[in-house]
Amino acid sequence: MKPDDPLLQILACPLDKGPLHLVTDESGKEEALYNPRLRRRYPIVDGIPQLLPSSGEQVADDEHEELLELLKRRAP
Repeated sequence: MKPDDPLLQILACPLDKGPLHLVTDESGKEEALYNPRLRRRYPIVDGIPQLLPSSGEQVADDEHEELLELLKRRAP
C-alpha cells in the first residue's frame, strides 16, 4: 500500500470511525495502519488491512511517541 493510495482516504478505524495513518518500519517491509487517538495499530497482511477490532493492538507510550514523530516528518 502506498501513502497516496485512494483506499487510505476511505479506510477508518473500526472502533472510533476516524482516519488511519499508514506507517512502515525502517526496512519499508512491515506496514500497518495506525490510529493515534486510540493508540492502536492494525496490521496489513499481504496487502490487505486487517481492520477487525480484535486485529488491532495497543501501542506502548514510547512507541506511540515514535510513531507520532514519524507521522510529523511525513506530513506535507
